[in-house]
Amino acid sequence: MRYASVAPKNAPFLDLLLGKDFLPKYPTTRFSHDTEDSQEDLEKLIAKAQSYDPNADTNFISKAYYFAEKMHAGQFRKSGEPYLVHPLGVASIIADMRLDTACIVTGLLHDTVEDTNTSLEQIDTEFGSEVAQLVDGVTKIGRIQFTSKQERQAENFRKMIKAMARDIRVILVKLADRMHNVRTLGFVSARKQKEVARETLEIYAPLAHRLGIFWVKNELEDSSLRYLEPDIYEQLAQSMAKKTAEQRGFMVDVVRELRRGLQDAGVAGAEVAAQARSVCSVYQTLQARGVGFDQLRDFMAFLVLVDDVAQCYQVLGVVHAVWKPVPGRFKDYIALPKPNKYQSLHSTVIGPGGQRVEVQIRTREMHKVAEEGIAAHWTYKGGGSGVAEAQRFHWLRQLVEAVQQVKDPGEFMHSVREDLFELEVYAFSPRGDLYALPKGACVVDFAYRVHTEVGNKCSGARVNGRMVPIKYEISS
Repeated sequence: MRYASVAPKNAPFLDLLLGKDFLPKYPTTRFSHDTEDSQEDLEKLIAKAQSYDPNADTNFISKAYYFAEKMHAGQFRKSGEPYLVHPLGVASIIADMRLDTACIVTGLLHDTVEDTNTSLEQIDTEFGSEVAQLVDGVTKIGRIQFTSKQERQAENFRKMIKAMARDIRVILVKLADRMHNVRTLGFVSARKQKEVARETLEIYAPLAHRLGIFWVKNELEDSSLRYLEPDIYEQLAQSMAKKTAEQRGFMVDVVRELRRGLQDAGVAGAEVAAQARSVCSVYQTLQARGVGFDQLRDFMAFLVLVDDVAQCYQVLGVVHAVWKPVPGRFKDYIALPKPNKYQSLHSTVIGPGGQRVEVQIRTREMHKVAEEGIAAHWTYKGGGSGVAEAQRFHWLRQLVEAVQQVKDPGEFMHSVREDLFELEVYAFSPRGDLYALPKGACVVDFAYRVHTEVGNKCSGARVNGRMVPIKYEISS
């Protein structure tokens, strides 16, 4: 039996300029699941782990693989394939995230406690407390009975968020688990497809966005849209492919002019490429603007990658010298990074033929963070602990507070969705510290963000030199 697990690494930007399909096509790793070929499956997973971590503990991964194979023996997926394809697929996605050996092992073992007779104590004994804690964090709670479906879902997310606060790797493994489940939705009922797709779009994709892992976010969103709105998805995908074919000459001209300008300015080592937006991203833009696809002008961007921050601003000068910038369409996310640590310069200019062109400029390291998010900050390199990384995200601490304070399941799920989807505004303190607040926040919210005592004593504020009441709504 054959099983295809898509390895979602970044689609080559230049594919758009070389006449290949518009939608991202990712390299595929094929796993075979006949008993005699299990060694081959394991070798593929180990090779992927060693491709970014030569010191990966291969014996540890092998032990977990064979343990999972033994525990899941006789179990099958809806597709008719051995159940082992799922933990193996999850482990493969985790390796795509370039996470550590403990996470890969957790991916292989994550369903053993829930779906087999394996106990958490046995995982602890066989694989250590670190893996046991991670497995516990991502284990579903199917054995617990709740009085309503809403309570069941709310309690599941309570456990997930608490586990995230203890170790951020829990949600990375959980995202891999959800991604693989979404990839195999074709084998379940239409009702189940829509149910999982909606939950993915409402919870897991925003989590990936908040963590800055955009390739995960994009795949989860596009896959969900394909099941929730199949006709719209196919129509948009075809329209985007057609428009790309029609504008291929334009894209080549933009890249050529930009490269020439950078060369004339002496900017060495810069990479220039076209970057397509995801189908779901385009769909959301059309919904927000209330326009048709023919009226959309920014369904792709042009990306410039350089070595350092100084070159980013040098490239910006070149871009504005080559083409006129559109007033009000420049954003500096390098000086003011997004809460998920995304950094880049964005500028919309009037390009060849009078068409608007969005140019994004960032360093190669920033681009790695833009694609991999927290996984780029904390990986196998040991640059920090999962606990320390969790503390870097203020929104996660807010979610943990909601878990502790909100008891009603409906209110809790509303709070989760609000925190994940919230648009943010930014404000500086008198000392120059930048604070991110949810859209709609007022002065007193800002005061409490600075310090509890400041919030308790706040009776008013001065915004840009003007006195305002505590209910004054803050804008960036």
